[in-house]
Amino acid sequence: MRPTPRIAMISASIGAGHDQAADQLTTALVARGCAVTRHDFLDLLPARAGHGLAQLYAAQLRTAPGSWGALVGTLRRPSLARVTGNAVARAAAPGLLRALTGDEDLVVSTFPFASQALGQLRAAGRLASPVVTFLCDPSVHPLWVSAGVETHMAVDTVAAAQAHRLGARGIVVCAPAVGAGFRPGTEAEKRAARARWGLPDGPIALVVGGSWGAGALAQTARDIAATGLATPVTVCGRNTRLHRRLVADGPGITLGWVGDMAELLRAADVVVHNAGGMTCWEAIAAGVPLLAYRALPGHGTANAAALEQAGLSAWCRDRADLRAALRDPRPFPPQPVTAPRPADALTRLLGAPAADLAPAA
Repeated sequence: MRPTPRIAMISASIGAGHDQAADQLTTALVARGCAVTRHDFLDLLPARAGHGLAQLYAAQLRTAPGSWGALVGTLRRPSLARVTGNAVARAAAPGLLRALTGDEDLVVSTFPFASQALGQLRAAGRLASPVVTFLCDPSVHPLWVSAGVETHMAVDTVAAAQAHRLGARGIVVCAPAVGAGFRPGTEAEKRAARARWGLPDGPIALVVGGSWGAGALAQTARDIAATGLATPVTVCGRNTRLHRRLVADGPGITLGWVGDMAELLRAADVVVHNAGGMTCWEAIAAGVPLLAYRALPGHGTANAAALEQAGLSAWCRDRADLRAALRDPRPFPPQPVTAPRPADALTRLLGAPAADLAPAA
């Protein structure tokens, strides 16, 4: 009998997207008979520096998003990306080597700085296990790519091409890491979902800004309401301040943290996003059109451009674009049927035929 494959999954509790991708990969791999251990990269940095950086990042997005965009743009320069990646890798190396047993069959990263650190350990011969990076974003920043990482998994051909230009090795195109509950709903399911969430009849525009409720969501909701073409339903995530403010005087309907996004998406006619995060892949799986609007500087604009290039999301640069897109939200092409599920692609990297592992649930 083939021994149980051992996989280490390294994510980061910055927002929710990196962890959500790791959650889905873990669930699918365990269903296939793998033993998976999870690690938060932030915990592996010394003196809780990782959690401090996460808090700083959240504050920066909230109070000075333009400065974040400038930083992301600056770090696209290869020399600066290399210096930054090296510094983080050195700081993280001791924690990573303590966390890993050394006999993992694969180490999978869903966070760019974890990929940098793992790639450098691998290149230096200090890590025996092969490393895989799961590229969560539609666009690929240089910090996502490390020469020491054997495989980079991209969720569409645009991300794959960007990764290739940055020198990524072993590029594999796969489907996004979303749960089975994210699927197109029937009309009956749509009505039931609207009844549960107390949503009105007529077009619904779901406004999202990630788990932190980042960006100009209040202004986005007002702009949507002003068109008269859809009712904005704003998901504030864990941004309680924004939630209170919109409940008090915002247009449309305001929600806080939503545990069942699959059902909420079945109630929507369009998703308006600003960062190209995990909700975008969930909307694609659910068959709901995407619009990027008031995109966050840095990763938000880069992801909006990549999704537009892939034909997966319109990018509304101004109110006129928004009105036109809401008047006729365009469906996007389905994920190519040839793209493997991410866990299937990882199973192949283990060198075990799918029949040798437990069937997926």
